[in-house]
Amino acid sequence: MNGVIDDRLASVFDDVVRRNPSEVEFHQAVREVLETLGPVIDRHPEFAEHEIIQRLCEPERQIMFRVPWQDDAGDVHINRGMRVQFNSALGPYKGGLRFHPSVNLGIIKFLGFEQIFKNALTGMPIGGGKGGSDFDPKGRSDAEIMRFCQSFMTELARSLGEYTDVPAGDIGVGGREIGYLFGQYKRITNRYESGVITGKGIDWGGALVRTEATGYGAAFFLQEMLATRETSLDGRTAVVSGSGNVAIYAVEKLQQLGAVVVACSDSSGVVHDPAGLDLALLKQVKEVERARVEAYADRRASARFVPAGNVWEVPCHVAIPSATQNELTGADAATLLRNGCIAVVEGANMPCTPEAVRIFAEATIAFGPGKAANAGGVATSALEMQQNASRDSWTFAHTEARLEEIMRNIHQLCHETADAYGAPNDLVTGANIAGFHRVAQAMVALGLI
Repeated sequence: MNGVIDDRLASVFDDVVRRNPSEVEFHQAVREVLETLGPVIDRHPEFAEHEIIQRLCEPERQIMFRVPWQDDAGDVHINRGMRVQFNSALGPYKGGLRFHPSVNLGIIKFLGFEQIFKNALTGMPIGGGKGGSDFDPKGRSDAEIMRFCQSFMTELARSLGEYTDVPAGDIGVGGREIGYLFGQYKRITNRYESGVITGKGIDWGGALVRTEATGYGAAFFLQEMLATRETSLDGRTAVVSGSGNVAIYAVEKLQQLGAVVVACSDSSGVVHDPAGLDLALLKQVKEVERARVEAYADRRASARFVPAGNVWEVPCHVAIPSATQNELTGADAATLLRNGCIAVVEGANMPCTPEAVRIFAEATIAFGPGKAANAGGVATSALEMQQNASRDSWTFAHTEARLEEIMRNIHQLCHETADAYGAPNDLVTGANIAGFHRVAQAMVALGLI
C-alpha cells in the first residue's frame, strides 16, 4: 500500500467523489481499497472489462426515510433512517444498524462499502450493507427507544428478509434495540422469521458468543498476527479504546490470552489502570449501570481517570482502537511507536486515519485492518443465521471454536494474498485484494445485473 491510485483506477475514484459530494468517509474508504487494486487488474483484465470496480462503488440500492416518534412527554420528534444495500453478489445484504447523532448517508455508505469486503473475507454467503439513524438513544427511556425502534422498523420492514437483507446491531443498537426491532418486524409480517435479524437474545433465536464476537475475533486476529512474527500476547501490555461491546470483549479475550490490558475509554475520558483492568467491575459499570468509565476509577484504587484524555498516550505493546472511525490520528500513531507499540488491530471500522496507517506501514509493525480484524461479529451473525435456518442451537464452546477458526482463516488468507501480490506482511493489501477477488468473481459469474 503506497498511497497512490493506479492511473487506470484514478478516474473511478474521481467519479466516486463527483457523484457523492461531501461524503468524505465514503471517499476515504473507497480510496483505501483502490490504492491496492492495480496489481489485480494486471492479472485479471476481465474485471476491468466488466467494470467490476465501478459497479462495486455504486450501491445496488439506497433507502432513506422519515422516522416520526413520540417521547414520554408527548412531544413529537423526527429522525432520519436509512439503509444502503450495497452488494448482494455473495448473498443477502448483511450489516449492522447504527443509532448515533453523527449518522449520515456518507458514513452509512463507507460502512456498507467496507462490509462488502469484510463479509467476503469470512467465506460465508453474505453480501454487504449497512443502515441506521441519527437518533441518539443516550438518555432516552426504554419506552422512548421502543417507540423509536417500532417506527423505524415499520418503514424498513418492507426492504428486509432472511434471503434479502439481514441487519444486526452496531453503535447504539444492542440487545434491547434488536428486541424492539424484531418484535415490530414480527408484528408487521405475522412471521417468526428468526433469520431476518441477528444479535437476538439467547432465549428467542440468538447465538451464544454473538455479543463477544467482534472483540474476541479482534484478539484472535492479533494473536495470529503476532504468531507470524514468532511472538505472542503473553505478558504484553495492551490498550483498548472505547468501552462498548467490542472493547469489553476484546479486553476479556486479551486477558485470557495472557495480555495485561491497562486502559480503555469513552467519550468522557480515559481510565488508566496499571494493575490491569478489573473486567468484572468494567462490565458492571458499562453493561449494568450504563455509566461513564469515571465510575470505574472511583471504585478502583489502582485506576486513574483522565477527563477528555487520549488513550493512545498510555504506553503499550499492542493497541486495539474500538470506538469509532478516524479516532487514531497520525500524531497518535507516532506516540504509540515512541512508546514501544509493536501491533495495532482495528476493532472498530476505519478507526485509523490514512496518515496513521501509513506511519504503521513505514515502521513495519503488525497492523490488522478492520475489514479483516473485526470480521468476527458478522461471521458469528452468519453462524446465528445458520442456527436459525436449521432450528438449532450450539454451545458457547462450539461457536467460539468456529469463530476462532474463521479468524485464523481470514488472517491466513490475507497473509498469503499479500505475499502472492508482492506485498509481504501488508495485511491491508491482502485483505482488500482477497475480499475484492471473491466478490468480483461472483459478479462476473452473475452477469450484468
